[in-house]
Amino acid sequence: MKKQSNSKAIITAALTGAIHTPTMSPYLPITPQQLIDEIIAVHEAGAAVAHLHVREPKTGYPISDQAIFREVATEVKKRCDIILCTSTGGRLGEPVEKRGEVVSNLKPELASFNMGSINFALFHIVNKYQEWKYEWEKKYLEGTEDLIFPHTFKTMRQFLPIFNEMGTKPEFEIYDVGMINNLAFLIEAGYVKKPVWLQFVMGVLGGIHPSVENLIFLHETARKVIGDFKFSTCVAGRAQFPLCTQSLIMGGNARVGLEDNLYLEKGVLAKSNAQQVAKIIRIARELGIEPATPQEAREILGLKGLDKVNF
Repeated sequence: MKKQSNSKAIITAALTGAIHTPTMSPYLPITPQQLIDEIIAVHEAGAAVAHLHVREPKTGYPISDQAIFREVATEVKKRCDIILCTSTGGRLGEPVEKRGEVVSNLKPELASFNMGSINFALFHIVNKYQEWKYEWEKKYLEGTEDLIFPHTFKTMRQFLPIFNEMGTKPEFEIYDVGMINNLAFLIEAGYVKKPVWLQFVMGVLGGIHPSVENLIFLHETARKVIGDFKFSTCVAGRAQFPLCTQSLIMGGNARVGLEDNLYLEKGVLAKSNAQQVAKIIRIARELGIEPATPQEAREILGLKGLDKVNF
């Protein structure tokens, strides 16, 4: 992993996720073709990485269908050189062993790796909607009042050899400060090699509150207990652009996209992931920061290259 220049930043687009539902926005990509089109568009807008979840094509229900992952990844690879970061989060409530299949099957360059368990709550937003496009949406969201999104030390220990064997770099998802200690332990125990790539995830009910002070706190804690790392920041909700901007100012990187935030500005739904990518790049350029190309991002993160994936 090369030293990152302050004049280059890796921009990630998180396309669809497993949080927002079709009722919330007509622009949320659901079908394989919609996901493919969105990935090509964010690449053209300047993103170096696309974070990929998949959904059931008819209803938008979050799934981990390996055939859909492969369909999307294969077509995207034919058309551009963007880095695909496949999700091992799956849908909320999905078994851990099911969530990790995509790493073994596709051998991606990059994949998400949650650094601990969390109360991942969405039930509090149900009352904002009176009608639902699909029957599953309300029940799915209400169920998160009694949901733990699990990743124990045992499952982390079991996941890591799969990443190592496939040559897939983990993107360590940090939802709260204690997860930095979890990672430090795994490094000390020899399961993880430095340097590491961290994603500070802020704004999820159950995780750390989104604020400049907390982003600095996360960064300083990682610096003290881990030392050598690169980081990006993603934020659920309206604090997305302010805190992604702060991340860039701190020498870090930024993740935007409809997985995290459905809006482009107050009261205005983003019509695509590419709109959000274009916005954060405009902000970055005002700060004298250029978006890293996919190839530059590969060099910064020390990825194995697109020729070594299995799709």
